[in-house]
Amino acid sequence: MDENLLVLATPNGRDYPRLGLAISKRNVKTAVGRNRVKRLVRESFRRHRQQLAGLDIVVLSRHATHDSSNPGLLHSLNRHWRRLVKRCANSSSS
Repeated sequence: MDENLLVLATPNGRDYPRLGLAISKRNVKTAVGRNRVKRLVRESFRRHRQQLAGLDIVVLSRHATHDSSNPGLLHSLNRHWRRLVKRCANSSSS
């Protein structure tokens, strides 16, 4: 979790990942802004699909999401993906 996004994940028992989005009007006021955030999340998810295999992921917007630039959001997402991959690797090796 950071000031931009909250990412939740759970194993799904499949060999592919699934993505859910909850980009609220409360946190991102305009439809253009919500669509921008969703587009960036989907694109980043597509790029990291292989590493995220076997997870159900939900991305929620936070209060600072509307002020974030595209590179800032992508950086945030990359951090979240790395953290998820690391956690999954640790839990599967236990």
